[in-house]
Amino acid sequence: MPLKTLSQMDLRGKRVLTRVDLNVPMVGGKVADATRIEKIVPTIKEIITKGGTPILLAHMGRPKGERNQKLSLSQLQEELETYLGSKVIFVAECIGPSAETALEIVKNGEIILLENTRFYPEEEENDPKFAASLAALADLFCNDAFSASHRAHASTTGLAKYLPSCAGKLMEAELKALESVLGQPKRPVATLVGGAKISTKIALLENLIEKVDFIIIGGAMANTFLFSKGFNVGRSLVEESLKSTALKILNKAEKYSCKVILPTDLIIAKELSKNTSTSVVSADECPENYMILDAGPSSVVNIKKCIDSAKTLLWNGPLGAFEVPPFDQATSQAAKFASEKTEKGDLISVAGGGDTFAALNKAGVTDTFTYVSTAGGAFLEWLEGKELPGVLYLTKK
Repeated sequence: MPLKTLSQMDLRGKRVLTRVDLNVPMVGGKVADATRIEKIVPTIKEIITKGGTPILLAHMGRPKGERNQKLSLSQLQEELETYLGSKVIFVAECIGPSAETALEIVKNGEIILLENTRFYPEEEENDPKFAASLAALADLFCNDAFSASHRAHASTTGLAKYLPSCAGKLMEAELKALESVLGQPKRPVATLVGGAKISTKIALLENLIEKVDFIIIGGAMANTFLFSKGFNVGRSLVEESLKSTALKILNKAEKYSCKVILPTDLIIAKELSKNTSTSVVSADECPENYMILDAGPSSVVNIKKCIDSAKTLLWNGPLGAFEVPPFDQATSQAAKFASEKTEKGDLISVAGGGDTFAALNKAGVTDTFTYVSTAGGAFLEWLEGKELPGVLYLTKK
């Protein structure tokens, strides 16, 4: 992709509106997980090093165009200063006199943090006047929020109409990683798709079938595939109305010579809890009063064999109810195996979307995969083959 990048821009003396993802989980007014803050550090430091002034634009939560102090970015000021090693000037507005005053007093090496963009209804409406008012604060626009770029908002696409624009370091890394698995990947390519529902991943599966060699299906969505094959799934989460959809996906995979790997054995229990009694059964032998909560040991062996035969792995979603041990075992074992192959240089492993980051973080492999994205919807829409408006405006074309 012919992308305009931060490294190509002259930043000296420039004010750089930088769209970042600061939609971090908060508990009691404190940051519960700073991963997204950590990931923006390279971009912000490059802007400062090259003589620019970063002006951070971000959202938190869904305030629906109204001010909500619980979603104010002021809560992030201290955490940002810790990770960025620079003074952060918080402005309780995004536009107007307060923002302009901050620009007058900011010193070299300091950072301006504007308030939650979604406090303004004009943000999600992609209002041209609002975008123009934001643009008036700066000389350049840098989009480093891939995770928000599937939305055509003022701070993702609107600004690009008024300012010279580029992709930040994180955005560049995200797109490079995705290109490595769906652009010109090293083959064979294996994809692991897990999670709760087929209904949220129909487009994803149909697009991937045409591009990859193997699809490993796990999580509760595998139950619907088993159900479509006539297997009893007991009290498990299943989308019975999508039986024909599951069969169509399997038929399409056969047409494109994409091998679909479903669980051959299952971990079942009567309830989803830590201390519950579990059993291993064949994929077609789940009793009526039990739930399927993880892939079984034979399934894990099959998954490892598939990963072992691949040169590229795309991972999206968990293989079981990973939040509750012992139903995290299939996810953990497969992830660690992929991690080991990656560390040996035998595998390119890219993961992201939904609960993927949390699942792989729990398995302790986020630092050893080739790339793990914290983006959710944007990651999935890219894999579905959709053009992301916030990315389209950054291409040289």
